[in-house]
Amino acid sequence: MTSQPLIQIAPEAPTGLVPSRRAGMPPRHLADLDLPERQAAVAELGEPAFRARQISTHYFGRLVRDPARMTDLPAAARDRIATELLPHLLTPVREVACDGGATRKALWRLHDGSLVESVLMGYPDRVTVCISSQAGCGMACPFCATGQAGLTRNLSTAEIVDQAVHLAGVAASGAVVGSPPRLSHVVFMGMGEPLANYARVVAAVRRLTAPAPEGLGLSQRHITVSTVGLVPAMRRLADEGLSVTLALSLHAPDDELRDELVPVNQRWKVAEVLDAAWHYAERTGRRVSIEYAMIRDVNDQPWRADLLGRLLAGRLTHVNLIPLNPTPGSRWDASPKPVEREFVRRLRAAGVSTTVRDTRGREIDGACGQLAAAEVTG
Repeated sequence: MTSQPLIQIAPEAPTGLVPSRRAGMPPRHLADLDLPERQAAVAELGEPAFRARQISTHYFGRLVRDPARMTDLPAAARDRIATELLPHLLTPVREVACDGGATRKALWRLHDGSLVESVLMGYPDRVTVCISSQAGCGMACPFCATGQAGLTRNLSTAEIVDQAVHLAGVAASGAVVGSPPRLSHVVFMGMGEPLANYARVVAAVRRLTAPAPEGLGLSQRHITVSTVGLVPAMRRLADEGLSVTLALSLHAPDDELRDELVPVNQRWKVAEVLDAAWHYAERTGRRVSIEYAMIRDVNDQPWRADLLGRLLAGRLTHVNLIPLNPTPGSRWDASPKPVEREFVRRLRAAGVSTTVRDTRGREIDGACGQLAAAEVTG
């Protein structure tokens, strides 16, 4: 296997990665702040503290993102608050849908021109949103369209939260036929490596799960945070007092192959990454999800299934096998179904809970590994 260059880690921020180029962060937004901080912010504007709860109820409780619709606020106060606490963060560029409208991918332009994508997925019993935590990604996984594009910058807490609030509003409008009209699940599996934007992602989780009007009121158990295996950040997350699901993008059980498929493995090897995952499971009591993209003739051999089974047997874990989704320029393809079924059989024979992920959104480049935030011109 060919080797990939080591990802450089900032010494002053060991759980994050240095962006490949710098772009501007957005102005402060309501969703960047907890409720006491919002109260202090409105007081600085000369407004009574109860205005913080008022605007929070609009944004998180009623999913109103446009200050002009907050008509119970005096016009002058509304203008001041809109300028200082409700700046426009996400400009819609394009929305595409498939699965009869049950899967919708939104492309956003941020204030500095960066592009990000998020995906809404409706099911009979739930509505899930897949959100981005970075514009691009610096992990350089060669089978992932986002990783191939490189990293532009981290998103702010509010830019992360605003994706969920907007798509929660889409669900509440009844646009996702056949699904409940309320967002219930959020997965940090869009663009970027969430744990490389650690502080803002954790703050976003707290906004999404805080009761309204401070936050969106989702269950922590309905939030999934993914990682390619940033070990210090995984261990730090275990001590946050959260009960979110940790999803580890493993993709290979051996270091030789994982060094190529997930270049950060050259910094933290499989054994160390899994040890951090088991530490998270022990501290939180939450089952760790192991994500494994099935790539034809690359990582789908029976012996690799057996090795993975030995590594995971007896652990609080579940394996999500992901049929590889096509990305432009990739030399790889999905494993054949008989190979996939044999991989599943061997893992289950080892006592490892295993499922094959539904590849929702493939037709609109909205499935796992396909988000590239490409803007169509002409």
